[in-house]
Amino acid sequence: MREPDPAKVEALVGQLVGELGGAVSGALIVLGDRLGLYRAMADGEPVTSEALAATTGFDERYLREWLSAQAAAGYLDYDPQAKTFAMSPEAAAAFADEGGPAFFAGAFEVVQSLWLDEPKIEEAFRSGAGVGWHEHSNCLFRGTERFFRTGYNTNLVSSWLPAIDGMVERLEHGALVADVGCGHGASTILMAQAFPKSRFYGFDYHGPSIEQARQSAKAAGVADRITFQTAKASDFPAEGFDLVAMFDCLHDMGDPVGAGRHVRSALGDDGVWMIVEPFANDELQDNLNPVGRIYYAASTMICTPASRAQEVGLALGAQAGEARLKQVAEEAGFSHFRRATETPFNLVFEARA
Repeated sequence: MREPDPAKVEALVGQLVGELGGAVSGALIVLGDRLGLYRAMADGEPVTSEALAATTGFDERYLREWLSAQAAAGYLDYDPQAKTFAMSPEAAAAFADEGGPAFFAGAFEVVQSLWLDEPKIEEAFRSGAGVGWHEHSNCLFRGTERFFRTGYNTNLVSSWLPAIDGMVERLEHGALVADVGCGHGASTILMAQAFPKSRFYGFDYHGPSIEQARQSAKAAGVADRITFQTAKASDFPAEGFDLVAMFDCLHDMGDPVGAGRHVRSALGDDGVWMIVEPFANDELQDNLNPVGRIYYAASTMICTPASRAQEVGLALGAQAGEARLKQVAEEAGFSHFRRATETPFNLVFEARA
């Protein structure tokens, strides 16, 4: 074994202390989210653990320890004189405002699934086999919807669809739209709410997600203009769609080229394939940053195993990048491909035959 540099070891250990703190805090975020503790403190009023216990009905001693951990993490403010804890407006936006643009608590349910399903991925490393999306823990499905919904709420109607040439006008007049790989239907429902004259279809191979999407559409009051159906990306009904959208799912597919060919056959005249993918540069070294770190980790534990579990098993990964995605679209028969817009977390592409 090579002799390490003591100073670099010390620096690395210091970094790992921070990593460990973040890892254990994730479990407490999930706990606080599930119990409604963040929502109970969202008004910003300082509370003692006793007062919070009286408000929520939970055990004071457990609450005291949770509150202390949240303060140590910097998520809550602590007043040592009054012995009270308070939530800042910024923390409330991240942990309590599920419909807001900064909500982040749902992301930690995805992280929870990584730990729960780690033994399955370990076996996949040994065998080379895949692990299907449906084989993961339920918190992955719930957490994915809650995490990505934040970005969709902020960007889908206001900037992503307007970036697709002529699409908003078509949707306003009444278009036929397919949301492929729709999961719990957050993106489909948002579009249906914004464009009441259009007709929407949500497709996903995962039956339980489709059932949840139907319930969510009914609760949102748009079930009359959305049809959710269990179907794969390679065999959903071809209806002459004006828009086929795929949100953060193309890289999970075993045969994205085959899926693209089916999309092409399902589009009507001048139809558009809108592809939303995790933000990535084309070269690995340009993705070695905080966002790339998250996506490579998720790709290792979720996306690549999902693709390997399907036919072809191309395994694009969550950091495929524009050049590789353009190649997929061209192999699927699309001659026009452009980056329509982007955010720090997503790339949005427009493909036309």
